[in-house]
Order: sequence, then C-alpha cells, then structure tokens
Amino acid sequence: MRTSVRSLAPLLICLGLAAPPRPGHAATAFYHLASAVTLPGKSPAWDYLTFDAQRGDLFIGRRHAGVTVYNVATQKVIATIADSEGANKAIQVPSLDRGYTVNGDGSTTEFELKSLRTIRRIRFGRNADSGTYEPVTGQLLFTMGDSQQVAFMDARTGKVTARLPLPSNKIEASAPDDRGNVFVAERDRNQVIRVDARSHRVTAKWSVIGCTEPTGLAYDAKDQRIFVGCRGNYPVLAVLNAVSGATVARIAIGRDNDGVAFDPRTHTIYASNGVDANLVVIDQLGPNTYALEQVVTTRPMARTLALDVAHDRVYLVTAQGAVDPAKKVDTAVAPYYPNVYFDNTFVVLTYQRH
Repeated sequence: MRTSVRSLAPLLICLGLAAPPRPGHAATAFYHLASAVTLPGKSPAWDYLTFDAQRGDLFIGRRHAGVTVYNVATQKVIATIADSEGANKAIQVPSLDRGYTVNGDGSTTEFELKSLRTIRRIRFGRNADSGTYEPVTGQLLFTMGDSQQVAFMDARTGKVTARLPLPSNKIEASAPDDRGNVFVAERDRNQVIRVDARSHRVTAKWSVIGCTEPTGLAYDAKDQRIFVGCRGNYPVLAVLNAVSGATVARIAIGRDNDGVAFDPRTHTIYASNGVDANLVVIDQLGPNTYALEQVVTTRPMARTLALDVAHDRVYLVTAQGAVDPAKKVDTAVAPYYPNVYFDNTFVVLTYQRH
C-alpha cells in the first residue's frame, strides 16, 4: 500500500525523495522527447500555451510577436493571430467559436477559433498578464498585476463588466471551478483567492502552507482540489481543499515553475519547471493523497506547458538563452537567469508517453 505524500512532505521537500511506484506500475511508461521543432524568428519571448484539442492547434503567447498557432499534426506554424502583438496567452471559448488573447498593453484580440481570423482588438486596462474564461457567467477574467486588479469582460459583447482591485502586484495563473468562481494565485502574497464571478468579489483568501511564490495553478472539479505550483527556495506542488482552503499535500517539483496542468481522466498532475529543466508528473491517488510518478528531463527555460490528453502528450516551448552581465539580470529565480535569447532558436518540444 502506498504511503501518503502528506505524511512524507517534509522528507520529499528536503531530500527530493519519492514514494514507491504505484502498484501495477512496475514498468513506468516514461515520457520521451518525440520531436523538437525549431520555429524561425527574431530573439524570442514567450509565456503561456493553450491547446485546441478539436483542431490540434497549439496557441503560443510569443509576446512581441503575438500569438503563434502551431499545428501539432503537421508540426508547422499555420498562422499568427493578426493584431495580437504583445500577447502572453490565448483563451479559448469553444461554445462561441472564439479565442481571446491576453495582450501586455491591457487589451485582448478577439478571433475565430475555426478560421483564426481576427475580429477586433478590445482594450480593458493599461496592462495584462494572464486570464481565463468563466463558463457559468460567460465572462473572461484578465489579471493585471501592475494595476493591482482583475477585469471582467462579457465574452459575447466584449464589454467590460467589472474591475476588482487586489492588493497584489504579482497576480498569476487562474482557473474556474465551473460553479461561478475563479481561483487566482497571488505570488507576492503567498496565497490563493477565490473570486465570485457573479458578484465580482473576493469571497475567500487562503495562505498556502509551505508554499512561497505560488505561480502555476490548475483545478480538479470532481474532488474540489486546487493544484498550485510554488517557486521559492523549496519549490513544491501544493494541493488545497477548494472548500476550506486547507493545504492537504505538498510534493517537491523544480525551480521556475510556471505551468501546472491536470488530467481528470487519469488523475495526473503535471508541473513544468524552467530552471531545473524538468517535467514533474504526479499521481492523484485520492483527494488528499499524492505520489510522484516520474520526473523527465526537458530543456532549460521550458517553464510553460499544455496537455494533449487524447494522445497522452505534453507540449513545452523554450529557446537558447544567455546571461549578458551588461544588462539587468533577474536573480529572483536563479543567479544566472537568461536575459538574452538568440534568434532562430525557439523550439516546440513534444513529449510522448512510451
């Protein structure tokens, strides 16, 4: 019988040890690098990935270059979303055949998912980092850390419905609970908040025990568990009870986490970590019980990810970088965090389970 990660959390965090393999998993099906496709272009910058499972399109927020659309079947770029310069992310609303980018200047570019045709660019603020779609109310939520607020927008009309001030300068990933709420990570306050999308109010604030700098975030609707990727000196994946806010489990991951994803069919959590160049795969054995399945070496700075659950694939992106001491170096994550990336080195990595 497997030992609960909750009881072993201090050991896992301090020593990097893992619980024994799951019964019946004597031969682990490891993820292997299936392809690495380089996309030509100027010195890259990037952020979030979003996968359209219906069409096999991977939307890549390439910031100054806009949203790149990469088809995973042909392994080719099929489009760049017009008028999406500055994009960090693309949000999908399949019921409306719409996509919405999150642009750093505080705007969103609305486009058709089927045709990839741009409809319009809508301004909602002065800056933006990320966002999500809340299906019960039909609203988009955009996080704006520099402005210390989130903005709500009606996805059908493009009208801003509300703004909610928050005392955080580092408002990170968010996820809806399919009950009308959105969970949001506040990295500089080491907490997760619950926002009611109907009333546009914060209805809960939870400190994440044993977690500093919560960044990546995903949600398990069935068991009502929040998965939080925490950076800090001892990076962990923390699991919160979405009703009480209690931290029920922690397991070590890697430095520079920016992506967390959950596959509800296999009860598997994925965390991509850029500085340690690894993909940590965690089994959910029960709502409060978690165990390390495997860790796969990736490539440096591959910190964001998207899942293709139908084909059991994980997509990551990265580029070759360097540290130029003549320029400002961000030492918050690592002493030598790249501040320069080279032209024509941006690569899409596909990891396939074998």
